[in-house]
Amino acid sequence: MRTTPSARRRGFTLIELIVVMAIVALLASIAAPRYFNSLQRSRETALHASLQVMRDAIDQFAADKGRYPDSLEELAALRYIREVPEDPINGGREGWVVVAPPSDMQAAGQVWDVRSGAAGRAADGRLYAEW
Repeated sequence: MRTTPSARRRGFTLIELIVVMAIVALLASIAAPRYFNSLQRSRETALHASLQVMRDAIDQFAADKGRYPDSLEELAALRYIREVPEDPINGGREGWVVVAPPSDMQAAGQVWDVRSGAAGRAADGRLYAEW
C-alpha cells in the first residue's frame, strides 16, 4: 500500500520548535522574578511572625517569673515556646541576636528582646537587624 504525500504525517519543523521555545522562554522570564519576589516576601512575613511570637513569650515569661529569661533555650525548656524558631532569612536557629535589658531597668535575666541576625535589607528598605 502506497501513501500519498497528503496522507503522510508531518512533524514539526525546526522553525516551529524555535518559535515555541522562544515563547516558553519569554513566559518563564516573566514568571520567575515574580516567583522569587513572593518567596522573599514569605520569608519576611515568617520572620515578622517568629519575632512577634518570641517577644510575646519573653513578656509572658517576665510577667510570670518576675525576671527575664537567660536564653531563648530557657523559653523553650519552660514551654513558653515549643522550640527556638529558625530564622527564615538566615536559615538557622543560631542566628538570633539577643538584646539584654537596658542598664537603667536593673532587671534580672539576659533576654529582653530578640532580633534577626540576618544581613541585608527587607523589601521596605529597613535592615533585618532593626526589626
